[in-house]
Amino acid sequence: MNRPVISITTDFGTTDYDSGVLTGVILSIAPTANIAVLTHDITPFNVLEGAVILSRCAPFFPDGAIHLMVVDPGVGTKRRGMAARIGRQYFVGPDNGLITLLVDQVKAAGETCEYFALENPGFWLPDTTNIFHGRDVFAPAAAHLSAGIPLNEFGSPIHDPVFLPIPDPSRTTNGWKGTVLHVDHFGNLTGNLTGKHLSGRKSFTIAINGVRITNLTPTYGSAHPGDLIALLDDSDYLEIAVSQGSAEKRLNACVGTEFELSFQEQP
Repeated sequence: MNRPVISITTDFGTTDYDSGVLTGVILSIAPTANIAVLTHDITPFNVLEGAVILSRCAPFFPDGAIHLMVVDPGVGTKRRGMAARIGRQYFVGPDNGLITLLVDQVKAAGETCEYFALENPGFWLPDTTNIFHGRDVFAPAAAHLSAGIPLNEFGSPIHDPVFLPIPDPSRTTNGWKGTVLHVDHFGNLTGNLTGKHLSGRKSFTIAINGVRITNLTPTYGSAHPGDLIALLDDSDYLEIAVSQGSAEKRLNACVGTEFELSFQEQP
């Protein structure tokens, strides 16, 4: 019997045992599972970063894929565990907003979602410490889900899943005000504007932390090393970058930094 792919994303890092134990738990329950580790390097406790990574990766996974995510600053509190169908794929992890951007994508495509609380201890590992929910609850749930256990057997429906308050772009007199949502490994800054907000226009000025960037650069390689540039990334999001450098360091910017884009031409 073919097993769905189970992707794993955490903020555990790779130097401790925590990341590896999830794979062990899954394989002990579902020995033929196909496991794909996306990353264990989400910035610790950064739920928004996890949401961005999930929304970028999930569209490239096959139907039926299960995304196990453990970025869980609320572990040990009353926050719920969740198993969910999001369009044609599944999610297992804490109900803390990790699904926000993926749900937005799926609903924009006209697909539906359903959410269930992880309440049935019959699918967990024996409760020992009850503080490592990634190992004792989420990984077993993902494994059992891959083995065909229906969502409704994990617990009761959730009608109010947690969604992050993602800042929307706002219109200005001659452009848009945006916000940095993600900083990647290279220090590139991904904002919440996309190619749709540019409406085909390439002549504009971006003001961010007292620095101005003019116009759209087609690729990283078309700029000189050290140039501060703006471009549309591989997911059509506006990105601020330094060619062969770090915009994060150059601009002293981070998630939540605001910027303003002003068009220099009429639509």
